[in-house]
Amino acid sequence: MSTPCELILFTHTKSKADDIANAILSETKRLEKKYSYYREDSILSKINNRIILNIDSETKNILQRAKKYYNITNGVFDITIATIKELYCNISNEKELQNRKLFFKEFIGCEHFSIKRDKIIFDNPYTKIDLGGFVKEYAVDRAIMILKKNKIVSALINYGGDIYALGRKPDDTKFSIGIKNPLNQKEFISNVLLENEALTTSASYERSYKVGSKEYSHILSKIDYEDSPNSVSVISDNCVESGVFSTSMMLDKNIETKNRVIIF
Repeated sequence: MSTPCELILFTHTKSKADDIANAILSETKRLEKKYSYYREDSILSKINNRIILNIDSETKNILQRAKKYYNITNGVFDITIATIKELYCNISNEKELQNRKLFFKEFIGCEHFSIKRDKIIFDNPYTKIDLGGFVKEYAVDRAIMILKKNKIVSALINYGGDIYALGRKPDDTKFSIGIKNPLNQKEFISNVLLENEALTTSASYERSYKVGSKEYSHILSKIDYEDSPNSVSVISDNCVESGVFSTSMMLDKNIETKNRVIIF
């Protein structure tokens, strides 16, 4: 998942904890291999290169959920932003970047692909999909399913800041999670108490693209939004939901959601 991943779980025996941890590790690696944007042998790369169009039920479900969130956020959460992602990595001239973006922007948007039965269909050869803002959170939710299946009632999962707290700690207190100051990552500016809830934080301070003399956030969008927050944390009942809205509200903080939101 290209980020530190942490699992804390409480059981009566170390052997049971090891077995469950290994099952979660195996599932996480499976998802990483299957949906990596950068692996040539991943199903996602094969879809983007139009090598395969038939998709399995899990991939179909993930893509359908992503399209649903695209509509809910009025197009802000968009897995097809990958259509212009490589431009930021491969172009060093700012003017050339803007010119190339003008061409490819036409092909950004989840309306450019549809799913019919077990097949994904694109309306052009340029639209690409990146599930980087979705699969890590999905992996956390899958890990929670494994924990529940094994009757674990107390655990904390943290995949690079995508967090789920299962139950309470053994001392019957909620899990306390600190939120970093986006302007000074050595300090925390808030903490929240979680019980059977997910928390994700999106910010621009850890990753960015540099083209010429200009710095761009790693959270890309089809249009330029003004007055973006420094960080957004969202608390919901699953990690995918939190991740979608924390990412989207970094671009448009006025998106409506029923979830708890902390904006800095």
